[in-house]
Amino acid sequence: MRVESGPETVQRVLASYDIGRKLRQLRLKKKIGLVDLGKHTGLSASMLSQLENGKLIPTLPTLARIAMVFDVGVDHFFADRRKHSLFSIVRAEERLRFPERMGHPNPAYFFECLAFSSQEKSLQAYEASFLPRKAADVQDHVHDGAEFIYVLEGELAVRYIDEEFALKNGDSVYFDSSQPHAYRAITESGARAVVITTSPRI
Repeated sequence: MRVESGPETVQRVLASYDIGRKLRQLRLKKKIGLVDLGKHTGLSASMLSQLENGKLIPTLPTLARIAMVFDVGVDHFFADRRKHSLFSIVRAEERLRFPERMGHPNPAYFFECLAFSSQEKSLQAYEASFLPRKAADVQDHVHDGAEFIYVLEGELAVRYIDEEFALKNGDSVYFDSSQPHAYRAITESGARAVVITTSPRI
């Protein structure tokens, strides 16, 4: 089975919003032809036709131009999707891998988003791969809300405030993530874990 590339995944996710159909519905409702819409937006009729037919994915500036003509917000093109986003499957081959911080020269871990296609999530779920590091080589960080970690493989050290705790395969931890914390693999082969973060309670 062919593995989907990163750009292909992005294109497929954007295409699933069916932006072209929503654009066409707006245009027909206002009884505006492609040529006239092109004059209002500064876009060619050919390009607008390709957008409606799903052959092109619009950039945000392009979408903003069109939204202003029809007096709607850019979110209009994504609103319907949100109503049907309570059940969302992410296939293993669709996930993209990111370092802990973009441009970091020596990241302590990499992560993959497990629910990136769901909109307005009440939590964020990741599969993280941790690399072996010395305690002094990992930086503490903080973020609002709470965090839960379940270790899948290897041994993971979690530093919370000023104390470090060792978690083995099958262990889990839940904590207030507004306090300084950091992680590193203790085992030479690294460690893997599911990490879930939640927004702060209002």
